[in-house]
Amino acid sequence: MTEKIETGYMAFLVDGKDGIGAIREVTPTSLVLYVENAGEFVVPRAAVEDVHSQKVLLKPDLLDKRLLAAIGHVHDSEDPKLVG
Repeated sequence: MTEKIETGYMAFLVDGKDGIGAIREVTPTSLVLYVENAGEFVVPRAAVEDVHSQKVLLKPDLLDKRLLAAIGHVHDSEDPKLVG
């Protein structure tokens, strides 16, 4: 990791793709990630692959199944007529 993680950073599963949520809290052992339409999830620091440009890249294989399911529905409430 090249940067210190701070609240407000966006989390991603793949660099260059849409963000999956925002970091709400940082502790020495975990992060609290807010996922739109699903709430907050605790993510272990071991699941952080990299940090750069205020982005937190996560390792999907180390994330809770409930979090992965929530990520699949992050953009459900968006109006498709307003998206790009």
